[in-house]
Amino acid sequence: MNVLLGIGGSEDSFRALEKALDRVVEAGDTLTVAVVENPASAPTPGDIEARVSSALDDAGIDAEIVRLEGHAGSRLTEYAEQGGFDRIVLGGGETSPLGKVQLGSIAEFVLLNATVSVTLIR
Repeated sequence: MNVLLGIGGSEDSFRALEKALDRVVEAGDTLTVAVVENPASAPTPGDIEARVSSALDDAGIDAEIVRLEGHAGSRLTEYAEQGGFDRIVLGGGETSPLGKVQLGSIAEFVLLNATVSVTLIR
């Protein structure tokens, strides 16, 4: 499976990276990591890319890292369609005290607009 992981620097997105790496090792998926702009997170794209590179090295996985500029949700869905990806993987979604999932704006946009399958890792 050809997987696109969107990562914007939130701790949710780094948890999604860990889970995606586990899946790649188990299933032999092909992984591309897309670093996107997320105004809600503090790390710079360079910091995010360095952390991703380190995690890939630790897992022994060779994956492409790309930077997507502009509206994160739009860019992820466009890149997935143009690149022939089978799935987009994202971190996000917190559970409210009443048990409902609350999505961030990027995850919500991708879930509502992607033409490929989307996996949300919480």
